Amino acid sequence: MSLKIRPLSPELQQAAKEQLNEVPERIEADLEAFKTWIKQQPHLNPRTDDQFLIAFLRGCKFSLERAKSKLDKYYTLRTKYPEYFNITDVDDPKFREIHRLGAIVYLPKPLNDNGPRLAIMRSGLYSVDKYHIMDVMRVAQAMQEIAMMEDDYAIIKGVIFIMDMKGATPGHLFQMTPGMAKKMTVFSEEAVPLRPKAQHFIHTIPGFEQIFNMFKPMLSKKLQGRLYVHGNKMELLTEQIPLKYLPKEYGGENGSVEEIVAEWEKKFDQYSDFFKENANYGTDERLRPGNPIDFDGLFGTEGSFRKLDVD
Repeated sequence: MSLKIRPLSPELQQAAKEQLNEVPERIEADLEAFKTWIKQQPHLNPRTDDQFLIAFLRGCKFSLERAKSKLDKYYTLRTKYPEYFNITDVDDPKFREIHRLGAIVYLPKPLNDNGPRLAIMRSGLYSVDKYHIMDVMRVAQAMQEIAMMEDDYAIIKGVIFIMDMKGATPGHLFQMTPGMAKKMTVFSEEAVPLRPKAQHFIHTIPGFEQIFNMFKPMLSKKLQGRLYVHGNKMELLTEQIPLKYLPKEYGGENGSVEEIVAEWEKKFDQYSDFFKENANYGTDERLRPGNPIDFDGLFGTEGSFRKLDVD
């Protein structure tokens, strides 16, 4: 088999070895074992190109069993909740409108030039009268999917999210229902192979605490310990993320939002067919070996979320 995987820089390759248990000489065998398992799953129809699958192996520190579970959850949830997670049209006018607002940006330089990828979401930039948070999160989901395919820093070093609520209103907060929060939280933590390293909240507004307290218990204890609420104290953020790694709009040197948006506009054009192909992939629960998944029990708004048990 001839591997079709983008080569890593020496620095990232060393990090993959030390932090993710990657053994370059064994990658071909690891991928072959992964693909063999996929072929044995009658209910599962995923992408199987090398670059896509290695993201799951790296995201699971090369534990094949964890990678199997994560891939299955990834497609199970995308199939059951396509309105949340299965993006097939990045040329939709509303999608492009939201993107051009610059409400979500992945910054060009990772932290400290070789660390985690930095992403900023600015909820105050979109009108709740015109857009729902689900519309905005679909743009975020598409950007995350592109990062899975081409951002080695995000996959190997992880991602740091900054949620900037400047200009937001209570209306922004209360568009997020408990059921929506459950779905997004479990998809992010249990299905996506990117590794969340921290989440910072700045310029928080009245009502934020209520949503935050709803959201926090849904995360693992590890991720709960990586949440930081800074209020309006930007200096608390820049103690952990030096100002130079923020965009020019924040007084930093890490690109301008206008430039970043223009660059990602090109990416969406390039990935247009890739997203259309998403309609071809997913799961068929009728063919799943064993008992079917009780989605209503898992994601109903009553009670707490019980983790998927898929292998």
